[in-house]
Amino acid sequence: MRNRSTIFAAFFLLLFSAGECFAADVYLYVARHGKTLFNTVHRAQGWSDTPLTSEGVDVARKLGEGLKSVKFATAWSSDSGRARETAYWVMKPNYKPVPLKEQRDLREVFFGHFEGDTNENMQTAAAIQAGYSSSAELLASFASGKMNIVQVIDMIKAADKSGQAESYQQVAQRMKKAVTAIAREAQQKGGGNVLIVSHGMAIMSLLHELGDRSVVSQLENASVTKIRYTDAGEFVIESIGDMRFVERGAKQASGN
Repeated sequence: MRNRSTIFAAFFLLLFSAGECFAADVYLYVARHGKTLFNTVHRAQGWSDTPLTSEGVDVARKLGEGLKSVKFATAWSSDSGRARETAYWVMKPNYKPVPLKEQRDLREVFFGHFEGDTNENMQTAAAIQAGYSSSAELLASFASGKMNIVQVIDMIKAADKSGQAESYQQVAQRMKKAVTAIAREAQQKGGGNVLIVSHGMAIMSLLHELGDRSVVSQLENASVTKIRYTDAGEFVIESIGDMRFVERGAKQASGN
């Protein structure tokens, strides 16, 4: 009888421990990549890719310094070189670095035939689709909240002559699917902090899909959006486009 009681006690302890492990919150540090060549010359950069500039490397390294005391359970990036390179520089100074994993669904929006074209040409074409006469009017409408990220992406798709550009729903669904899978995997292993390096409009799409309507301009390179994934399987947005980690890293690098 005593042995059976011991076995039952051990069994329930195991179940309780597993439940506690699964119930742990996950904190997602979702960063935009550092500045690239196409960012510098104002060209559309979705699935096309260019390397980080010296400025882009510098801001990624500062982000890494600002986050080096954060213990990450896992680190992820899209499979684009600019995201992968940013994640490398972020993890390099970390006190307890972890191997980097890649996820295709964390990519930027695919812009179809606009890939590599100027931002001005793409935005003007989208503006005309939306009934505006210029890219300036389109951007002003977005900044004022009259248009949202859904409409911007869908107008780019409508203007794409190749018929291959992504819709908002395609981007938002793959981003949410990827981030949910990453969060659940971390949660099942005890929770903690997770680094995710993705892209500006992709992150904005994710935020909109999670219910946020506050973002009305592009996120800065190396900014961090922090999202908590709860034990109830819900996403809670804690901060958006935060540059304080970069600022902290810059101070540490200068010795101030």
